[in-house]
Amino acid sequence: MKITFLGHASFLLEIDGTKIIVDPFISPNELAHEIDVDALEADYIFVTHAHQDHIVDVESIAKRTGAKVVSNFEIVSHYEKKGISGHPMNHGGSWEFNFGKVTYTNAVHSSAFPDGSYGGNPGGFVIEAEHKNIYIAGDTALTYDMKLIPLKVNLDVAILPIGDNFTMGVDDAIIASDFIDCSKIIGCHFDTFGYIKINKEQAIKQFFEKGKDLMLLDIGTAIEF
Repeated sequence: MKITFLGHASFLLEIDGTKIIVDPFISPNELAHEIDVDALEADYIFVTHAHQDHIVDVESIAKRTGAKVVSNFEIVSHYEKKGISGHPMNHGGSWEFNFGKVTYTNAVHSSAFPDGSYGGNPGGFVIEAEHKNIYIAGDTALTYDMKLIPLKVNLDVAILPIGDNFTMGVDDAIIASDFIDCSKIIGCHFDTFGYIKINKEQAIKQFFEKGKDLMLLDIGTAIEF
């Protein structure tokens, strides 16, 4: 499993030849200027919720690549009206895709499209594939529901928001890593704009002091598990 950071909360996952883009917010992100959104390939686009900073490039990527959108029922319905195929899910549900098993998890946040229309309830994803398990939390507060995840899945890595203000901050993300019983954390949703700028060195130190590894990837860099 290869994970490439595309900036903000967007990632490219490569699993057994399948390419999944998560929450594509690339073209307006000045920090991601080195990413050519028109060159990205995708078989699936996973969308955690409908806010602009998670969906702005969904339509263009999906129409160019034929990628299928995987999200809640409301978001998938929104894109199906635009001629984009999708796979709707809802909280607690799982599905066996060609690359592995996906479970749609709870998230505590809000969700509306840029025009104000309803975006359904926000969520996250647990992906079990290639004998590796990853949790993509999406935009969320710290929630006790996270404790349910390790009852079913032993996580190898988790992607957690750490920017505070709109989501968990560093302190709550450390607690979340305890709840999900995962010590390898990839941080996201930080530094893109003023409200979510963080001290990256301090954040890494705080995780380290708790015996955890916080990875803050440079945009465009990848790690493999």
